[in-house]
Amino acid sequence: MTKIRKKEALDYHEQGRPGKIEVVPTKPTSSQRDLTLAYSPGVAEPCLAIADNPEKVFNYTAKSNLVAVISNGTAVLGLGNIGPEASKPVMEGKGLLFKIFADIDVFDIEIDATDVDRFVDTVKAIAPTFGGINLEDIKAPEAFDIEERLRNELAMPVMHDDQHGTAIISSAALINALEIAGKKMSDIRIVVSGAGAAAISCLRLLCKLGLNKEHVVMFDSKGAVTAGREDLDSRKAEFACSGSYKHLADALKNADVFLGLSKGNIVTGKMLKTMASNPVVFALANPDPEIPYAEAVAARPDVIMATGRSDHPNQVNNVLGFPYIFRGALDVRACCINDEMKLAAVKALARLAKDPVPDEVNEAYDQRDMTFGRDLIIPKPLDPRLISAVSSAVAKAAIDSGVARVEIADWPAYERELLRRLGNDNKLMRSISERAKKRPKRVVFAEAEHYKILKAAEAAIDEGIAQPILLGRKSKIDELVDKHNIELKDVEIIDPRDEELRDKREYFGQIFFEKRKRKGLTLFEATKLMRDRNHFGAMLVESGYADALISGITRNYRDVIRPALRIIGLREGTSVVAGMYIFQTKRGPVFFADTTVNMDPTPRDVVNITLLVANAVKRMKVTPRIALLSYSNFGSATGKDAEKMRDAAAILHAEHPELVVDGEVQANFALDNEMMSEIFPFSDLANKKTNVLIFPNLAAGNIAYKLMQSMGEFEAVGPVLLGMKKSFHILQMGCSVREIINMVRIAVVDAQ
Repeated sequence: MTKIRKKEALDYHEQGRPGKIEVVPTKPTSSQRDLTLAYSPGVAEPCLAIADNPEKVFNYTAKSNLVAVISNGTAVLGLGNIGPEASKPVMEGKGLLFKIFADIDVFDIEIDATDVDRFVDTVKAIAPTFGGINLEDIKAPEAFDIEERLRNELAMPVMHDDQHGTAIISSAALINALEIAGKKMSDIRIVVSGAGAAAISCLRLLCKLGLNKEHVVMFDSKGAVTAGREDLDSRKAEFACSGSYKHLADALKNADVFLGLSKGNIVTGKMLKTMASNPVVFALANPDPEIPYAEAVAARPDVIMATGRSDHPNQVNNVLGFPYIFRGALDVRACCINDEMKLAAVKALARLAKDPVPDEVNEAYDQRDMTFGRDLIIPKPLDPRLISAVSSAVAKAAIDSGVARVEIADWPAYERELLRRLGNDNKLMRSISERAKKRPKRVVFAEAEHYKILKAAEAAIDEGIAQPILLGRKSKIDELVDKHNIELKDVEIIDPRDEELRDKREYFGQIFFEKRKRKGLTLFEATKLMRDRNHFGAMLVESGYADALISGITRNYRDVIRPALRIIGLREGTSVVAGMYIFQTKRGPVFFADTTVNMDPTPRDVVNITLLVANAVKRMKVTPRIALLSYSNFGSATGKDAEKMRDAAAILHAEHPELVVDGEVQANFALDNEMMSEIFPFSDLANKKTNVLIFPNLAAGNIAYKLMQSMGEFEAVGPVLLGMKKSFHILQMGCSVREIINMVRIAVVDAQ
């Protein structure tokens, strides 16, 4: 699991605009007329229309896409009853997940009310604002009463995710696990550790899927939940067993399934050995499962296991459910989330796990040919098919069960619309991060005497994406580490100027001399240059001692790229190198090139740059749709740059007809699909969303990306150096720690 430091977590929430969410206008507001339409007097018209027909509120306001995430802070994560204010960071985080996974807007509402009646009355009073209610982190037994009352008293989707989210995901996983084990739901014996809201909801849903209640043994903090106990509330009594079990170990003998929703390290490998053949073990306590994954697998090689952790197979993660369940419910204006909709989500998830896994998911988790089996019984959280599979299944169930107020006539069109919503997040960088974690690499940090570099190295270790090699004076690095309380235990530090490395410098110098001896470099000069960190670091990569290098925060681009070009050189079959920036936008990632290397490329250079970028984008599992930019549209103006891009487009059309590319075209037409389709319907880019912009010269590319960085609201990643034989990436001078970490992720994936 990624290690998170206290200060890092606090800084993340505090720096820039405090918190994690903001409200963004969705309509133009740039003129006085816009404002009169948005407020007075124009706003009166939708108000009157809604007064005449309350259903019009879905047409004229954000209600149809707005969910309230509501908590009183009485059961926050594993922190307990910490109060409504302390729960707000979690609720904001839940809102963020709704947005990035299902494009649902959220207001988080923290209520200072522990009394059920007061809580319910408060939610009912604000309910007209929202299209749905997601209850969160409310302790049992009040959570049951609150949800039950709100579901009965409000005609809108209401769900307590702590109960039903875990139930839905674990039920889908159990359906598939039992299929692999060759067992039937109606026959299995199941032992449950935990008797809170999640456990009760899991068992209720499993009973609807065929589980025999008589085959359940539940444990709470006082022991087995048996019919003879007098301290049971009605919900626990619902699953009280008739037998007598002194300990959890007794109940596990010959059990088919263990479902853990309690606390870590309460089950041992010895206990698992007494279970039936092909035991199913869902150890869902977080962050420490009821039994460690490694111990379970060692004790029972035939185990089918799931945990709540991302570093083991089969993660039971609520993000597989709640965004898509609410998406489907909102889209048909369901008046509730009923059992039929939950079961539809369960079955959709179970089916999806059996379908062939897309390449982009394999790539994201750095695996090949993931297939349904013991290590894949539920989909991965980054699977882009979740939104269409689960949301459409939920929407259909709402319609079929009679709780929808809107019908969907064209299901294929609806599923396409769901997939289109995925452009509104930064899934590309999440995918790259996951891939980096699967196969970490040795990364040289050439400027390790800089505080930001050391912080980035620390973060790379914590995230598990890289093994840093720090270049610099050990005394200076140690001083910075102590001053800023940075943890870099056992990290290798190399000072290229250290006299103890004289032999290494001479060895590297000889290699460098052989590469450049006919290009004016003497052996003395080659050896002397090995005292420079960028030259020495490049030789570490070239010699195979390291896999990638990061540099540039204190040096200009030219001084950093020259050693790379002279020592590492270009990839075979490549005649140019190029710099690419990635901008995370609401339309998805947009790639800019060349932004850093080629001053005034020829048409053939533009072709080669385009091919470099297209291949890089494809490796990121994005389909490139490329515009060659200029001040001219398809011959509307003359001039060197326009003709250059026109000629490059002609070459690409002739030599690479498989690429979606066109030009020369102005940037506004390239990015406005409607305008492009209307004015230039003949273009290869008509009716396509352009995501790669190729600039005619360095000035245009450099100015464009710096303007985007400075004036836009987009996260920029880069410059990504393309065309090198090995992974060598150059930072922007003065970049942030976050930007450095992003470049490390890319460098690691490049090295992979």
